[in-house]
Amino acid sequence: MASGRGQALHWDGARFLRPRLVLSTLSGRSVRITGIRGAELEPGLRDFEASFIRLMDKVTNGSRIEINETGTTLYYQPGLLHGGTVEHDCHPQRSIGYYLEALLCLAPFCKRPLKAILKGVTNDQKDPSVDTLKATALPIMKRFGIDGEGLELKIVRRGMPPGGGGEIIFSCPVRRFLKPIQLVDPGKIKRIRGVAYCTRVSPQMANRIVDAARSILNKFIPDIYIYTDHMKGANSGKSPGFGLSLVAETTTGTLLSAELASNPTGQGSPLLPEDLGKNCAKLLLEEIYRGGCVDSINQSLALLYMTLGQQDVSKVQMGPLSPYTIEFLRHLKSFFQIMFKIETQSMEERKGGDKVLMTCIGVGYSNISKIVT
Repeated sequence: MASGRGQALHWDGARFLRPRLVLSTLSGRSVRITGIRGAELEPGLRDFEASFIRLMDKVTNGSRIEINETGTTLYYQPGLLHGGTVEHDCHPQRSIGYYLEALLCLAPFCKRPLKAILKGVTNDQKDPSVDTLKATALPIMKRFGIDGEGLELKIVRRGMPPGGGGEIIFSCPVRRFLKPIQLVDPGKIKRIRGVAYCTRVSPQMANRIVDAARSILNKFIPDIYIYTDHMKGANSGKSPGFGLSLVAETTTGTLLSAELASNPTGQGSPLLPEDLGKNCAKLLLEEIYRGGCVDSINQSLALLYMTLGQQDVSKVQMGPLSPYTIEFLRHLKSFFQIMFKIETQSMEERKGGDKVLMTCIGVGYSNISKIVT
């Protein structure tokens, strides 16, 4: 529960550490978090959380971070978002997507265009992969006016857990304002694209994944193209693995995604490529059933950009809100005192599950750090 003590917001527990630090940086409000895994055998911050805090320190200038000896209390006083070139070794407990999601929120509001070189695990089973974020999050940023040649996400090397060894380069231009948007028509599915990747295993694995996924998706739509990406040598990271990332595009430009990755070496039972392909195709169909103009993993990003937009009405239709998104809305209220109008829209014309229309008036956030040229 958030409680304001003077300027600093106070929370208890380790959950939602990442959005709290991101929103703290954007709003300029300090955060004190206590009781971080205080009752567990290994109390305090985990290594991947400490790595995330170091990344926040690199992209800001003048941040003050205080952590007690046991790591159960964190005080974070945000500095100015600086940007520039940042290199960071992400902890292999979480994938690069865990760190990249935060940079997607912060990058447009830096003083200088951000170029982040992140190294670690590119695809795992916990966090959104870099493939999915490249295919879905970047187009959402373009809708809000964050576009141009400077917006790019390049996968240099792949790295599967537990060894990692992957590398990506994310570059993003800066903007003074974000445009308000009206996304209320999700449209109908017109094509499906995807990437089947494999590292340090037979290249035939990727082809088997593609065949299995197509066996299900071909029943619904003919325009399907799944690329195979077999990285070799140094570009394939340190651990073997394979996976699939699928994206469905609609007539109005909405992108809905699903993904699956194989079990890490030595963890869980081995997964057949055929099973992975079929399960991922079913996950994509489930995401299409949920529908909306933004897919599940990018709901919080779209809501944040709506909040920070100009003082005008923004509307976005979404599928059922994920538990993470619901908690994120509570945090937006704590940091920016903004509340969304939430209207449920019942199922119509057999277009899948119930939808939610999210409406808000932006706070008129202005990037005061941006260098005027």
